[in-house]
Amino acid sequence: MDKLESYVKRYNEINEELMSANLDRRGYEKLAKEQAQLSEYVELHNRREALLKDIEEDKEILKTEQDTEMRAIFDEELAQNKKKLEDLEKEIEIALIDKDEDDEKNVILEIRSGAGGDEASLFAGELLRMYQKFAEKHRFKMSVVSLSETGVGGVKEVACTINGKGVYSKFKFESGVHRVQRVPETESGGRVHTSTVTVAVLPENEDVDVVIEDKDLRIDVCRSSGAGGQSVNTTDSAVRIVHLPTGMIVTCQDERSQIQNREKAMRILKSKLYDFYKAQADAEYAERRKCQVGTGDRSERIRTYNFPQSRVTDHRINLTLYNLPQVMEGEIDEIIDALTKAAIEEQLHNNK
Repeated sequence: MDKLESYVKRYNEINEELMSANLDRRGYEKLAKEQAQLSEYVELHNRREALLKDIEEDKEILKTEQDTEMRAIFDEELAQNKKKLEDLEKEIEIALIDKDEDDEKNVILEIRSGAGGDEASLFAGELLRMYQKFAEKHRFKMSVVSLSETGVGGVKEVACTINGKGVYSKFKFESGVHRVQRVPETESGGRVHTSTVTVAVLPENEDVDVVIEDKDLRIDVCRSSGAGGQSVNTTDSAVRIVHLPTGMIVTCQDERSQIQNREKAMRILKSKLYDFYKAQADAEYAERRKCQVGTGDRSERIRTYNFPQSRVTDHRINLTLYNLPQVMEGEIDEIIDALTKAAIEEQLHNNK
C-alpha cells in the first residue's frame, strides 16, 4: 500500500507540474506520458478508498440498527464489500509487480531440430507452423528471415522476426527444448520415437549498446534460396554475417535487396550479442534465483508433445492438457496464460 500511495502522490505532483507555464513541449509530453502510466494505480487506489468507506459506513449502521431484516441486509453488504476488498488488494498486488521491460518488444524466434534426425526436422517444421498460427491469431506480423530445410520436407533451422504489441510477453516462455513422442511414418514396427527441437526467443533490441567492430565481422553475399518469388531467387541478395569473436552466425534472405538484408541481419546480430553478453553477466545471479517457470535456458526440457495420447505436458508447472491437435494449430493461449500466472505467483512469493 505504501508503494501504491507513492504512485498516487507522484500522479498529483505531475498534475501540478503540468499546469506550470515553464514547461516546453517535450517536457509536457514526458510528464503526460508518465502520468498516463500512473493512472492505472490511481484508479486502483480510488476503488480501494471507496470500498473502505463503504465498509466503515456498513459498520457504523450496524452499531445502531435494531431492525432484524435491515441488519441482515447490511451484514450481507458488509460481507460482500470485504470480499471485494480482498479481491481488489490481490489485483493491486499483481499490478504493482515490476514489469518485465522486454514484454512490449518484438521478438527474434529461432527453431532448430535436435536429436532424432528426420523426425526432429519434421517436428521443427510443425512447431514453426504452430507459432505462425498463434501469431496470426494475435495479429502479430511474423516473417521468416532465414530457413534451412531438409530433403524430407522438414526444417533444420529457421529464424523469424515477430512484430506486434506485447509480442515478447506471449513468447518469452517458449525458450527451451521441446520434446516430441510419436510413431514416425517410416516406423514399420509401430514403436514410439522421441525427438527434440530447440526453441530460442530473444527480445529484439534495435538500439542496444553493443559495440561491433568491422574487423570482427565476415560478411558474405550469396543467392537467396527457398520460396520468395523470382526476383529473390535470381539476385545475390542474401547476406550471411559471422561474428568472429563469438562464432555467431546470422543469415537474412527475406528482403529483396542486399542492403535491406544486411540491415536486418545486423539488427538481429546486435540482439543476439546483447543476449549473449547479458547472459554471461547474469549467470551467477540467475543460478541463485532459478524459478519454477524456468530460466529460459535453451538446454532445459520444457514441454513434451505426446501424439499417441494427444497429450501436451509443460514440465515447468506440471500442466498437462489432452488437446494436442488444437495446440498444433496454434491454440497455446491456455499454456501461455498458465505460465504467466505461475511467474506472477512466484514473484509475489519472492517479494514477501
